[in-house]
Amino acid sequence: MDHRCFRFRYFPPIVLAMGVLLAISGSSLSGQELWVYAQTNLLVPEEVEKIERLMQRAKSAGYTHMLIADSKFSRLSQLDQRYFNHVDRIKKHASNLQIQLVPTVCSVGYSNDILSLNPNLAEGLPVRDALYQVQSGLATHVPDSHVSLPSLSDRRKWGFIDESLKLETDYLRSSVPHNQNVRISKKIVLQPFRHYHVSVDLKTESFDVPIEIKVLTNSGRNLNYTNLGTQTIQDWRTHHVTFNSLDNSEATLYVGAWGPQRGSLSIRKPSLNECGAVNLVRRESAPIRVELQGADGSRVQLVEGADFQSWSDPKLGVTPYSGEYEVWHEEPPIRMIRKIPDGTKLRVSYYHTHIVYDGQVCGTASDLEFQKLLDDQIANMTGLFSDTDFMMSHDEYRVMGWTPANIPGISKNASPGAILSHNVEHCSEQLFSEAPNARVAVWSDMFDPHHNAVDQYYLVNGSLRESHAPSKVRIMNWNFGKREESLNHFAKRGHSQVLAGYYDSDPKQIQQWLETVVELNIPNVQGVMYTTWRRNYSDLEEFANLVKSHRWYTSSKQ
Repeated sequence: MDHRCFRFRYFPPIVLAMGVLLAISGSSLSGQELWVYAQTNLLVPEEVEKIERLMQRAKSAGYTHMLIADSKFSRLSQLDQRYFNHVDRIKKHASNLQIQLVPTVCSVGYSNDILSLNPNLAEGLPVRDALYQVQSGLATHVPDSHVSLPSLSDRRKWGFIDESLKLETDYLRSSVPHNQNVRISKKIVLQPFRHYHVSVDLKTESFDVPIEIKVLTNSGRNLNYTNLGTQTIQDWRTHHVTFNSLDNSEATLYVGAWGPQRGSLSIRKPSLNECGAVNLVRRESAPIRVELQGADGSRVQLVEGADFQSWSDPKLGVTPYSGEYEVWHEEPPIRMIRKIPDGTKLRVSYYHTHIVYDGQVCGTASDLEFQKLLDDQIANMTGLFSDTDFMMSHDEYRVMGWTPANIPGISKNASPGAILSHNVEHCSEQLFSEAPNARVAVWSDMFDPHHNAVDQYYLVNGSLRESHAPSKVRIMNWNFGKREESLNHFAKRGHSQVLAGYYDSDPKQIQQWLETVVELNIPNVQGVMYTTWRRNYSDLEEFANLVKSHRWYTSSKQ
């Protein structure tokens, strides 16, 4: 859909008037900025009321800016007029209070919302030459080599089973009370660049830490980052994860928990096997290859649409709703068009997603179609929020650089650092083009060599150390742990900075941030943000008072 038409359809002249009011409110702000971060769903009337009440509190406490995040910002074209009426309402409220709204755009690290428009634009991990076998016109995955886990009753066949776990009939149960690790572990042999499935039955009784499945390589890299979602109290339940072996031929599998203080954990039926194309992604930059393997080892490439039907995973990114990815479901078979004898072997290469923690899926910043989704969002959001500032959500980008790049201006095999730098530059230029008077910000972590811009970051294929944002992009810095190094890094690159503090912890911590700024004489630190991920605003006023009483703030008022 033409985003220009989209603007005119949904944004009548009153929106332009509201933009003028926002510009006036923004220009009237003086001194250092005091921000508050707000996650919301503006489709829900009650959420609109909560935001309005939060604005009132924020204004009374001296806040000047509200960074506002709504998953609906990624799919404005799917919303009806109710949503835009609610947006107009909070814009008017902000204008009356002289609070600058700063909406988020470009969800590159946490991409689920924008991927709801096209789930196949998720970044994929490569599978190479997996074995499939034809039977009755369907080719299904067959494990290429036998991998399995031994019975829990035979401790000798495991690398170790922690002493806290005792065998009870067909399962292990941790003793209580305890403060020891509760784990089973075994070395596993893998085929490089293959897709694996781990399942285990777990039962908990007032167990106070999460249960994890880790797959650690000899270099210490973890191949699985999917949370199991166990409950403190739960009856027997089967949990699943998948992982890609990448370039590893062996690893160590762990199932269990580290350092529980109370409760009991029971484990049964751990299982490991090579699996098929669950969460298969299909697009130009994630090609598949299907080859018929002869008895002599020769191969003939088959053609999609001629030899076999179009291959996809119908459950990709749609459960429980669009943009959400299931960890495990039925493997999609390859349906043959060409008549091929039963038992014929195929070698199949493809890409699949990986779900990080509690559902995070990363988009493919190296793909032109994903970039177009970001461009469309920028055009729609700058139409909806005219004459204001914007915040780009390039943060915690944990799966990147595996599929070939197809964007003009970067090489096919560009490094993750080059991919990320190109994307943030492109997005910021689009924002400056659509909103010339806007200030554009981005989270700090993926451009900070003292934070996440490092080697072997999660499942990133290569180094991020060279990643950088344009100097005219403002940095929302949240690297408190290495604040001296981080502040200096971005100052030397010419960025203005806002300190993203609080993080649902001690509000007094922000004074340590500010003291570092003053002691190091960091230039162009323009503001501080009350940053809560739990929508906890109980310390909103105290945080503001702590900032306003600090010499960093008071000196700006003199």
